[in-house]
Amino acid sequence: MTITEPRRDTEPFAITLEVGSSLTNETGSWRTERPIYVDLLPPCNKACPAGENIQQWLYRAEEGDYEGAWRQIMADNPLPAVMGRVCYHPCQTACNRGQVDEAVGINSIERFLGDKAIAEGWKVEVTAPPSGKQVLVIGAGPSGLSAAYHLRRMGHRVVVRDAGPMAGGMMRFGIPKYRLPREILDAEIKRIEDMGVIFEMNQKVENINDVRDDFDAVFVAVGAHIGKRAHIPAGESAKIMDAVSVLADVETGDQPLLGRRVVVYGGGNTAIDAARTAKRMGAEEAIIVYRRTRDRMPAHDSEVQEAEEEGIMMRWLSTVKHVDGGSIQIEKMELDESGFPQPTGEFEELGADSLIMALGQEADLSLIENAEGIDIDDGVVQVDTQMMTGIPGVFAGGDMVPSERTVTVAVGHGKKASRYIDAYLRGGEYIPAPKHPEAVISRLNTWYYADAPRQVRERLEGPRRASTFDEVVKGLDEESAVFEARRCMSCGNCFGCDNCFGVCPDNAITKIKPGEYEFKYDYCKGCGVCAEECPCGAIDMVPEEV
Repeated sequence: MTITEPRRDTEPFAITLEVGSSLTNETGSWRTERPIYVDLLPPCNKACPAGENIQQWLYRAEEGDYEGAWRQIMADNPLPAVMGRVCYHPCQTACNRGQVDEAVGINSIERFLGDKAIAEGWKVEVTAPPSGKQVLVIGAGPSGLSAAYHLRRMGHRVVVRDAGPMAGGMMRFGIPKYRLPREILDAEIKRIEDMGVIFEMNQKVENINDVRDDFDAVFVAVGAHIGKRAHIPAGESAKIMDAVSVLADVETGDQPLLGRRVVVYGGGNTAIDAARTAKRMGAEEAIIVYRRTRDRMPAHDSEVQEAEEEGIMMRWLSTVKHVDGGSIQIEKMELDESGFPQPTGEFEELGADSLIMALGQEADLSLIENAEGIDIDDGVVQVDTQMMTGIPGVFAGGDMVPSERTVTVAVGHGKKASRYIDAYLRGGEYIPAPKHPEAVISRLNTWYYADAPRQVRERLEGPRRASTFDEVVKGLDEESAVFEARRCMSCGNCFGCDNCFGVCPDNAITKIKPGEYEFKYDYCKGCGVCAEECPCGAIDMVPEEV
């Protein structure tokens, strides 16, 4: 018997027959389902208010392509070094890895990339041809800066006007330096200015009607700079201030005289910032009075924890009833069945030199109050699906419209507004592309991923922490940032692990290049092993076409 050597110039195949020699080889005719590669929406991307393609820039970062990763972020967000410090990272709350061990430290990697861009002097060039259109942005806060950046990249001439002396809005006048160093904020604003965006500071727009005809479009993005008032009986010697004014005065160098013992009334992030700032201004005691319990406090948990570490005291279930010189009367509260605080009639005296009110902020809407066609409801501007007010060509976003008031949400508003404004200037409407299905945890084979502890950012400790405005939370070094990026599980999108290629019993997958594969359906019998063994859930089994 003669033994014939198998041919080596043909496609590999599980059955030892020459490819094409028999219809038996075309196992695709047996299938009821076929595998396909899918492109799913990672939960981190879905949760990001700025709309960043987080998974994509994490992939670039873990490969060591830091500039490429940074430029991927800059496609959506012009302030990564800022965002890496002040964003409350809903992306990490949504991260599937959090159900395995701990969420990927996305925020810390973004900060690393943002800081590296500043250190390396990376710039963004405007490559779009001039459109011949000019847009006025009113407000130099995060929403206005984001809109100006994106509109400039689209080729439009952009002018930013702001009533304040420096750009940054509430990032500068509402977030203390120990959370956001000003050299970081200034560097990212300077990058936007270097692109050709024109900044006109100390130029308050009193009436929208005075400027709307001078520009092809206007984006109104005035921040919430006005502290909300609450009627509290007070004696003549009572010293009552609002938190927004205190934080702004500290920024401009007009140091407020707070006294030795300071009480802050409120439960949001601004209340936390005001109390921590009071400590740094020399107060021996700073006490936060809040009428609900800690678990119902709107302030972010990490901010509360840092405040407690610095000696800030908390008085839960308490409300301020009367203020006089050196003394504040507080009433104890209790929560009813619905969680609403109810008075108990029990009172207590609390010694205090000053009271800082931190009960929320409102936007200054005086510039549009007399404009016909703009609808204001409960202190916010109503806009349509294109973020346009009732006046054609006048758009609004950020703190002025119904939304969560955070830097990240504002940056996202600016990006969205730029797209709507650009479409309006070109005579059309912007229609967002439909989103892909979400990559849920049940699609993943999590046991494929090695245990990898999350990298923790160091904090400033010791007496300097609560006595100076030095930055408290430090950044990751390069090694730690890359390690953290590699913890990403690439949910719902192929990352080139070769698993499908290796486990297919029929050699029905062609590897075109690293990270890119193709099914050879003539040889695939639809067993589904590839889909079952895909770590990141990037393969679906779909009914066979008849």
